[in-house]
Amino acid sequence: MNELPQLASLLKSRNTIDHKIASLIGHPTQVQSVGEYIASVIFGITLSELTANKHSDGRFTRGLLQGYTVDVQWYPRREGILHLKTDPLPDYYLILAGSKEATNLHTLSIPWVIEAAYLFDSGELLTALRERGVQIGKGTSITGPLWERAEIYPTQRNTRLVLSQEERDMLALFR
Repeated sequence: MNELPQLASLLKSRNTIDHKIASLIGHPTQVQSVGEYIASVIFGITLSELTANKHSDGRFTRGLLQGYTVDVQWYPRREGILHLKTDPLPDYYLILAGSKEATNLHTLSIPWVIEAAYLFDSGELLTALRERGVQIGKGTSITGPLWERAEIYPTQRNTRLVLSQEERDMLALFR
């Protein structure tokens, strides 16, 4: 049976939804752009203009981290890797992460969900990685203990960015 009519209908629906998302966030509907928008609203981040060589996505505008630069990354499939920018180094990496179960190679569709959030101090992270002799750049492997120490949601382990109940509730919208 020819599935093209159903595929065409589904793609039209997807195009409509992508257009609505792009209009809402003011950027193309890509996981990183959507993640940056979500983080900007929840965590009070003023996003930088889009440029190819930017070292951060923006700056925190409130709380103890006010004024510090942050690189936001969203991984709908939590694989334990980060894309680290080092020249120049942002002050923090804020990571939104999806399901560990989505790492199953047999999963055909990876849902855009946020099940956890992490805040890494860039200097501390690079020091820990260099001590282990890890190559730093795109696809840098981060060990479990580093992830655990950086967790801010759902369990608040890192206290540099203490989440309010409102921020926790907003993150829960994307579970």
